[in-house]
Amino acid sequence: MDRHESLADQFEKNRAHLRAVAYRVLGSLTEADDAVQEAWLRLSRSDSSGIDNLGGWLTTVVARVSLDMLRSRKARAEDSLDAPVVERKAGPQAGPDPEQETLLANSVGLALLVILDTLAPAERLAFVLHDMFAMPFDEIAPIVGRSPEAARQLASRARRRVQGSPAPADSNVARQREVVDAFLAAARGGNLEGLLAILDPDVVLRTDSAAMRLGTTALRGAAVVAERAVRAGARAAQPALINGAVGLVVAPRGRLRMVLAFTIHDDKVVDIEAIADPERLQAMELNAI
Repeated sequence: MDRHESLADQFEKNRAHLRAVAYRVLGSLTEADDAVQEAWLRLSRSDSSGIDNLGGWLTTVVARVSLDMLRSRKARAEDSLDAPVVERKAGPQAGPDPEQETLLANSVGLALLVILDTLAPAERLAFVLHDMFAMPFDEIAPIVGRSPEAARQLASRARRRVQGSPAPADSNVARQREVVDAFLAAARGGNLEGLLAILDPDVVLRTDSAAMRLGTTALRGAAVVAERAVRAGARAAQPALINGAVGLVVAPRGRLRMVLAFTIHDDKVVDIEAIADPERLQAMELNAI
């Protein structure tokens, strides 16, 4: 086996880990595969005889590349998830599959990906590397260009954003979750009777101007709202805490498109607000549950 084949074999043993790191930093399987490809190119051009810990070296490279990509995306105010998926190679395997990306987003947690997307690039990288992959801060520090203590603070700020403020002791978050889960299950299953059971007879569904694709600014009455919910299907929706209350985030492949904020009274949904305006979404406190 020549040097190139040996490196390719060692690289393949680390591919899954590298892809997982890049995906959690970038939130896009296409970009994650680009970062992994770049790591392979750098490895193939390097003198590998001087690398004592190949897995650690590759993780550092992927982290640096991912951070640069994330910073560039933020600077351009672009969302890479809207880009077309293009097959690429990093070594012998093929590029991303959109269905595979959806499955991966679900396994990580759509609500978590949405929250990670609100973090500053260095905060996101420090949190992902330390909290998700147990990398020590003295190794994270040179990647983000900070001291170990500053890297620790970056991860701490990110962790507070991810975890959010604890719910008040007297709040009924658990019951809200039951109602929202029932709404989501009925909407996905086309269960009109199930929806009518949890919707107040006078429920109102309101939409902001950015969500006007729903067809109107307001719908009133359980039957009308239930029919609209069944048509929408809510396939990309996941429960999340929205400003301290249980609601739904609509985030195809981890990209936040809309929030459904629920008002629940006596275990009935009395109001649903569909919010898609980017400025309003940015101002919300979203937490995974």
